[in-house]
Amino acid sequence: MSKSVKLAVVWVIMAFPAMPAPALEMRPVLTLDVARKIVEACIAKAQQQGWKMHVAVLDIGGNLKAFARMDDAQLLSEEVAMRKAYTAAALPRSTREVAELAYSNPDRRPGGIAFLPHVAVIQGGLPIMTADGVHIGGVGVSGSTAQNDEACAQAGLDSVKDELK
Repeated sequence: MSKSVKLAVVWVIMAFPAMPAPALEMRPVLTLDVARKIVEACIAKAQQQGWKMHVAVLDIGGNLKAFARMDDAQLLSEEVAMRKAYTAAALPRSTREVAELAYSNPDRRPGGIAFLPHVAVIQGGLPIMTADGVHIGGVGVSGSTAQNDEACAQAGLDSVKDELK
């Protein structure tokens, strides 16, 4: 390689400094401690009301962080709670909103979201959001009426609102 080519290569390297590597995205995560508190508060609400619930908390990646089945809770409610939590973890929407979207077609045919695997289109799943609006997971509750399931999930979220700031 000639001296002029070497100088040209050095000049190009010096003229264009290395591009910085992309930084990792820093975002809040759903901790095990917060997930457990959500479950505990939901169970406390259910006990107060006489409901027998399954409660599932998943992080934004769909990973199970905490789960509880109250004594004598219906067996099938376990899968329903997991699907509600999955739906709320996958979308920053409540499962009630997802149900409204799925069944809002004026032709009375459900929208495509109603046919996705593991998606729940019934009330009782809520997204877990930080105070800044960052979606970090979902809570799903099943075992009573859809309205009671959602009220229980909301009690769980209310119990950790100060920790999600």
